[in-house]
Amino acid sequence: QVQLVESGGGLVQAGGSLRLSCVASGSILWINDIGWYRQAPGKQRELVAITTRGGLTNYADSVKGRFTISRDNAKRSVLLQMNSLKPEDTAVYYCYCNARAFGRRGVDSYDSWGQGTQVTVSS
Repeated sequence: QVQLVESGGGLVQAGGSLRLSCVASGSILWINDIGWYRQAPGKQRELVAITTRGGLTNYADSVKGRFTISRDNAKRSVLLQMNSLKPEDTAVYYCYCNARAFGRRGVDSYDSWGQGTQVTVSS
């Protein structure tokens, strides 16, 4: 169906920057929504930023003004530029997409998740 591969996590000091990348592959006709969620230890997974096929974006209030999401439909990829990182941004970041694809249900819309990439911000 749809596979997502993330890269770009790591360790950074507070105030620093990281860029996460995610590439989708598989029997994809088109991608609807694509974006990023994160999960910190002991907390629920939360939306960080997401972008629609039409180019609309939505950000968590906690990252507005610091993070920027962008997508490349031709490359089936999404980037998350994270600036002014804070220790509270520490989490595993997961790429997510909803795509129209060929799968077990034939042609349908499928939700897919990446394996996650660790982002650690030290104070």
